[in-house]
Amino acid sequence: MIDAERGTEIAPAAEPAAAPLPLLGRESSILAFNRRVLAQARRADVPLLERLRYVTIVSSNLDEFFEIRVADLLSALREPDSGVGPSELETVAQEARALVDEQYALLNDVLMPALRAAGIVVLNHAERDEAQRAWVAAFFEHEVRPLLVPVSLDPSHPFPLVANKALNFIARLDGRDAFGRENQVAIVKVPRVLPRVIALPRAICGGRQGFVLLTSVIRAHLGELFPGRQVLAFSQFRVTRDSDLEVDGDDVTNLRQALRTHLTRRHFGQAIRLEVVSSCPPELSGFLLEQFALPPLALYKVNGPVNLVRLTQLIDMAEADALRFPPFEPAWPAALAPDRPVMEQLRERPGRDVLLHHPFESFEPVIAFLREAVHDPDVLAIRQTIYRTGSESVLMDLLIEAARRGKEVLVVVELKARFDEEANINWAERLEAVGAQVVYGIVGLKTHAKLLLVTRREREHEHERERRGAARAQPEAKLRRYVHLSTGNYNPRTARLYTDIGWFSTDPGLAADVEAVFLQLASQARVRTPQHLVAAPFQLHRRLLAHLRRVAEAARAGRPARVVVKVNALTDPALMNALAEAGRAGAPIDLVVRGACMLPAGVPGVTPNIRVRSIVGRFLEHTRLFYFRWGEGDDDEVLYLSSADWMSRNMFRRIEVAWPVRDPALRQRLVDEALVPYLRDECDAWALRSDGRYERLAEAGLSAQRALLQRYG
Repeated sequence: MIDAERGTEIAPAAEPAAAPLPLLGRESSILAFNRRVLAQARRADVPLLERLRYVTIVSSNLDEFFEIRVADLLSALREPDSGVGPSELETVAQEARALVDEQYALLNDVLMPALRAAGIVVLNHAERDEAQRAWVAAFFEHEVRPLLVPVSLDPSHPFPLVANKALNFIARLDGRDAFGRENQVAIVKVPRVLPRVIALPRAICGGRQGFVLLTSVIRAHLGELFPGRQVLAFSQFRVTRDSDLEVDGDDVTNLRQALRTHLTRRHFGQAIRLEVVSSCPPELSGFLLEQFALPPLALYKVNGPVNLVRLTQLIDMAEADALRFPPFEPAWPAALAPDRPVMEQLRERPGRDVLLHHPFESFEPVIAFLREAVHDPDVLAIRQTIYRTGSESVLMDLLIEAARRGKEVLVVVELKARFDEEANINWAERLEAVGAQVVYGIVGLKTHAKLLLVTRREREHEHERERRGAARAQPEAKLRRYVHLSTGNYNPRTARLYTDIGWFSTDPGLAADVEAVFLQLASQARVRTPQHLVAAPFQLHRRLLAHLRRVAEAARAGRPARVVVKVNALTDPALMNALAEAGRAGAPIDLVVRGACMLPAGVPGVTPNIRVRSIVGRFLEHTRLFYFRWGEGDDDEVLYLSSADWMSRNMFRRIEVAWPVRDPALRQRLVDEALVPYLRDECDAWALRSDGRYERLAEAGLSAQRALLQRYG
């Protein structure tokens, strides 16, 4: 890449050394976030089924925490110079175990009784009456038993290879098998094709909505799988494995093929965590630990089903709309008419960008924009980055259709988007099959930027010809570029669940920068430094540090100084040091960090003037927004939207973009909608205290998300 200011070649920024700062533990900070999520399940003002959903979200988050973060800790523990010792792992395990215990206590002691009172019951075997037991027995015989294959362990039937997060039963048996041998341990794999929650007929539930868990069905009939023998002890169990895909880009010639191969191994990585029910006898849990080569620290005994994520099926099946969040329909953006083509409206407002605030405003204009581009014969080229889009995507279907229609389609597919690798590989293959050009970014860097560029051949409009003094001349054909940028993914489903900002623009300078990013991703060619975008891993980190230094200098000089940052995570050492320095200089700093934040807040002499809060509400906070002020003039402030969190990986190991909001009206709108309400939030806000603990501010009061729902509703 070439530095435009100096005309010299520059390399990606190196991670600078930072002065020591008393930081909070990253793993502890992630677990603290999940405690805040779990606290949503206690709130009386949250509908009951949604409270149960927060419990399942915590379970899903913990699965990934063990699959990735704890797996990384174990890897570091094996490295002699990593600085990670057994005490760190023990601390994380203790905190995780306490969170899991709290989660199951809340489920069993609060939520399940509340659901029962609302007429929704999950019946175990002891609670089922004769009619219900008969129905369950018939269901087991016809729907479950044909899919179960118990394996009794002996030298010719060794312990099976258990997949990541697969549900299994272990049983200890007495007596002898059909061949007269005393094999005492058997494993029963529960097929993933079976539903984990089964609805009982209302006729046998006294008018209530009755459900049974698949584990309860199998448990009640486990003995029938071993005729002539007695089940002396048993337990559900589930093992969580290291699921990070490690592919060395320098050692592979085809990244897609390499990842496809590694995906088949993901389910059988190193064992990290073993879950069993609390009644599991020590001899069985000990046997399982031995089989998975796990220490006792990795054992988690739970008081209930070992996989609470599957309770989302209960939430979806229950007929109780009053126990869910009220439905809402995202508003169509006021800047765009719903009955006119998006591109046509963008052409009519040159120099005026369009801001979409999701999920309060609809994501449909983005789909409409791409659909217009696909079917418009004057559109010549479409370029888009894809990070997370899902296994079903109208956007990807449109890109495939565009390629079929002969348009130049370039799609940068990030194959290493964690847990979306398989879906992205499948989309890449389908795109290539119809002639689209598919690239996978830069080796060693994930493409996390959210970019969409449409190039269209257009005739000049009358007012454009008059402006250049050629009203009578033949209209000139020219190429116009349309840009969409976003802080979130091109995923219509999550656009209804996550807060994000979308951005339409026809600004030629911004479009040229976006085009240069695509050129570099595809060709790895040298391009000039962007004039409107700020890109990682090249300029973004340095730019943010420079802004923070200017804020600190302004504060020391007694000029207005201010920093407000809204991100999902804050873990980069250099940025945290720069924030601390600006705070010590006297600048007020507000950080709205949804998840992991390693910077302690308000520590005297260390992080004064720094306030950190986390917002946990109905929607997942996902917007990245950075505001800096270092003086009184209009040129002494800047506000960026970005795809990047303030983490070292985003600054140095990902392709990211940030763009300044220059339109005063749109900048003020972002301040009014995406910053100020979150700084005033009382109901969904948690404040980070100087001792590293989070404290919820109030049980009632202003909720930024609710206020925005009301504004757009």
